[in-house]
Amino acid sequence: MWLSLRDAWHAYRHPRVLTLLLFGFSAGLPFLLVFSTLSAWLTDDGVDKATIGYFSWVGILFSVKVIWSPVVDQLRLPFLQRWLGQRRSWLLLAQAGIALALFFMSLMGPAGHLERFAWLALAVAFCSATQDICVDAYRIESAPEALQGPLAAAYILGYRVALLVAGAGAFYIADFYTWTIAYQAMAACMLVGIVTTLLISEPVIPERESFAKHPGHWLKHAIFAPFVEFFQRFGLHALVLLIFISVYRISDITMGVMANPFYLDMGFSKSEIASVAKVFGFFMTIAGSILGGLLVVRLGQLRCLLIGAVLVASTNLLFAKMAMGGANLAWLAVVISADNLSAGFANVAFIAYLSSLVSREFTATQYALFSSLMTLPGKFIGGFSGEVVVAMGYPFFFVYAAVLGIPAILFILYIQRNSSIKAPAKAFDTDT
Repeated sequence: MWLSLRDAWHAYRHPRVLTLLLFGFSAGLPFLLVFSTLSAWLTDDGVDKATIGYFSWVGILFSVKVIWSPVVDQLRLPFLQRWLGQRRSWLLLAQAGIALALFFMSLMGPAGHLERFAWLALAVAFCSATQDICVDAYRIESAPEALQGPLAAAYILGYRVALLVAGAGAFYIADFYTWTIAYQAMAACMLVGIVTTLLISEPVIPERESFAKHPGHWLKHAIFAPFVEFFQRFGLHALVLLIFISVYRISDITMGVMANPFYLDMGFSKSEIASVAKVFGFFMTIAGSILGGLLVVRLGQLRCLLIGAVLVASTNLLFAKMAMGGANLAWLAVVISADNLSAGFANVAFIAYLSSLVSREFTATQYALFSSLMTLPGKFIGGFSGEVVVAMGYPFFFVYAAVLGIPAILFILYIQRNSSIKAPAKAFDTDT
């Protein structure tokens, strides 16, 4: 039965929503600090462009976190487990690791210590990806399925705010002071996640088997059982779901690769891009996320997935129309509004749907698999975006990006018509 908008909005007042807002901030903060913000520091210190490019490889850890997610999902940490529980102990370890690695990066700097500096950046990325595994598991386990839309919206809001802090905020601090102070300030910001972890309660999860008592059985259960369980639950439809997960964001990711070059080639100034595409776009994304969280509660996940997929593909056609005109700032604002609203809406619906697919016993491992699948194909295809633009031009490229969204729409229609594919409802125990 559909809920009223009043009931849907009431979901945002749940205590878990605030928790996920703060965890979203903690998860988003390290991301740019090992990507574009780090590249700026390396450039300021005179590091050559080839080496800066190699530094970007640390981001691969975010896409392969499924490799160590079974350990995070199943292994109980000595000492911390008794104090904090399974999820919170891993969260605290990952967050402390991020803060310490950022602090030591600030003290060392790239000049004269490039190799050790690179290892510290790798440590930040590894701990950050581990934190992502824990936060995703906590979000799914700590609240019922009806709340997953609002929780996803809160997480995205916190994540986006963190991107502003780690991007523009770090640049401002580095400009007025130094990169050392900037990274120390970012390390201090990780206290948001650490304090949240210490204050919240542990979600109720199935008891984990001890590795020390039965190491062979533990390894089998941790590594193979999550994937076996998923295929047993959905049968051959599991392949349909995995393919759907891999294609849902291809259109969005492919377009995003060439967005900034397109704005510049159209003749927009950097300040115009910053004001409209970044700052204004940020608020549009948040608006889309909030709307998505509300409507997931009201309309259901699959309907919102379909709406989001259609909107994302359609907004690429608006970019194609803009590419055939001149640098019109008002039209840029219209296109950015449509693109970011639809992306925020679709992302919330997608996260909520993926959350409904996981088994409670293997939450972290299965969701890590999904989150890896949802970005890798898009990143691979997006790598050819520049060649498409050079060969065919921007109008064709954006139409091509829109067409890439059609498979996702067809998969959703197929899933809607086959009730056996829909994720079974799961009752989550949660403390309020």
